Amino acid sequence: MKYISTRGNAPALEFEDVLLAGLASDGGLYVPETLPRFTQEQIASWRGLPYTDLAFNVMYPFVEGAIPEDDFKTMVDETYKVFEHPAIAPLVQIDTNEWVMELFRGPTLAFKDFALQLLGRLLDYVLKRRNERVVIMGATSGDTGSAAIEGCRHCDNVDIFILHPFERVSDVQRKQMTTVFADNVFNIAVEGNFDDCQNMVKQSFADQSFLEGTRLVAVNSINWARIMAQIVYYFSASLALGGPSRSISFSVPTGNFGDIFAGYLARNMGLPINQLVVATNRNDILHRCISKNRYELEPLHKTLSPSMDIMVSSNFERLLFDLYGRDGKAISELMEKWKAESGSIEDSRWKTARDLFDSWASDDEQTCATIKDVYETTEYLLDPHTAIGVDAARNTRRDPSIPMVTLGTAHPVKFPEAVERADVGVSPALPHHMADLFDRDERYEVLANDLETVQAHVAAHRRK
Repeated sequence: MKYISTRGNAPALEFEDVLLAGLASDGGLYVPETLPRFTQEQIASWRGLPYTDLAFNVMYPFVEGAIPEDDFKTMVDETYKVFEHPAIAPLVQIDTNEWVMELFRGPTLAFKDFALQLLGRLLDYVLKRRNERVVIMGATSGDTGSAAIEGCRHCDNVDIFILHPFERVSDVQRKQMTTVFADNVFNIAVEGNFDDCQNMVKQSFADQSFLEGTRLVAVNSINWARIMAQIVYYFSASLALGGPSRSISFSVPTGNFGDIFAGYLARNMGLPINQLVVATNRNDILHRCISKNRYELEPLHKTLSPSMDIMVSSNFERLLFDLYGRDGKAISELMEKWKAESGSIEDSRWKTARDLFDSWASDDEQTCATIKDVYETTEYLLDPHTAIGVDAARNTRRDPSIPMVTLGTAHPVKFPEAVERADVGVSPALPHHMADLFDRDERYEVLANDLETVQAHVAAHRRK
């Protein structure tokens, strides 16, 4: 399978090269040249399969020709062997025809584990075959960093540098990153916000000369392999609830648009999906764009759902590429325009998006109210991001007869402040494998919000 850039001015690449490239050379994001499509009969035949077998069936077309079947199957099996629940992505019913899909049963208690545990194994496989070393440089608003570190800490040919906004992630999120002591793991706390961290990563990919020839690899959701792995759990939920014989709706807490874009791809691959709900917090640029067709940057606000404290949603460009008929030139011009000023999507293209997508934004007060309401009626405790997803689902649902699944993106223990503010009378406990987290020593560097300072640190500490 070939992959092409959303901006149309970069060479088409094979999977292995896309895995290592991250951003395309023209600044765009890679997407498959053609999307695999499954028949309803094929999808129905997967009902009852273990998650690992389903994952292999859904993902293998994306790597076919680059990785032999047996090798990829081994990687997939090893990836999900470290999850604590045998169902991998279990469903919990919270109301009539309404479910939460628990995506936090991996080693770092967040949905990022689904993709990043696989990504680490893919990188190790490809780099060993090429006899090549790389540097991973990633930005995190909380969960990506720990999942990336956990996925890559054992990679012989990778040094990983994770940037997080100083004092803007929860204590659990920070400790999950900074207590991993490995020769190839480096944590940087940047005196800025997530968008500052992400911009540094993007600028570093645009000009990698500071590394003197070593390749940079992305682990953020711009990396195609992450999107690929996230497609699977949409199929898993659908099959568990009667798909593909019936359509399913999904509500997705999202900041960078990667997780919900995976749902859009699942639909285009043949999975019957009735509605995709973009669930956001006070940093609601995606909600304003979906609901009002207004794309305009506003000051970033710190919220109780820090993983969504994002204003520039990188993966939204992948959807725009499809909405604009895969016209790379048009996307390149639109992205340049939106850098400088507010804008909108052509009306007909926006209306096409609205056929599938709805959106909702919840502030901290409503987030806590949802946590409290769900706990009081079901004794089920939501994290703040998932609570926003549930609130969005309930406020935008088109058809109550169609099952609605909210993606449960993180364990509530990662966000104790939100749970405390919700006043439910309980505190979530760390799972057994993390019980001593707050007793572990930490190691990280606090650096100024300055690109040259951060790049110098990376260049000085990478292994050569």
